[in-house]
Amino acid sequence: MAEDCLFCKIIKGEIPSAKVYEDEEIFAFKDINPQAPVHIVIIPKKHIESLSGAEINDAEVLGRLQLAAAKIAAQLGGLENGYRLVNNCGHDAGQTVFHIHYHLLGGRILGWPPG
Repeated sequence: MAEDCLFCKIIKGEIPSAKVYEDEEIFAFKDINPQAPVHIVIIPKKHIESLSGAEINDAEVLGRLQLAAAKIAAQLGGLENGYRLVNNCGHDAGQTVFHIHYHLLGGRILGWPPG
């Protein structure tokens, strides 16, 4: 974990969050500025700055992030008609916290293109 990372502090409980899921490798919580009726942030407990910074030994945890997203969507309910999973990679793509994370968005019809 990185000492100055917002998400690492959330994982450690130093910053409060509305947790919706946790296992040995993954932590998920409600976004504090939701962009849809359902907006969950899903993060690995291992600090990885972005998808661009991921290494081959991160492949398993990255796969678990995807599987956790599907599990969370099923547990939340109301997403049977679909949801969106978003990863912003880098500043120009809108990444503001440099700890890899996915946004699980749903609960309404989501337009395209998104940005």
